[in-house]
Amino acid sequence: MANNKSAKKRIQIAERNRLINKSYKSTVRTLTKKTLENCEKYKKDPNEDNKNLVKTTLNKTFSLIDKAVKKNALHKNNGANKKSKINNFVKTTFTTK
Repeated sequence: MANNKSAKKRIQIAERNRLINKSYKSTVRTLTKKTLENCEKYKKDPNEDNKNLVKTTLNKTFSLIDKAVKKNALHKNNGANKKSKINNFVKTTFTTK
């Protein structure tokens, strides 16, 4: 347990930051899953509505990953790897007929 005021404050700050980082990471995972689900939906029924749905969720996911990297919730290489994997999946979805 912390003995002085500054150490107690650092514990509180670390806990606050942990919760914020946790929410970013959780939302990134959720949006990634939604993007992949929408890709599967597009594979089954390739039409413009489903294509737009994939593109909008992809944009939201990329935006949130960039925000998480900017806030240091994710490392920049980790964010780049996530974006790359998602983008490759979406590309293969759109190119395969």
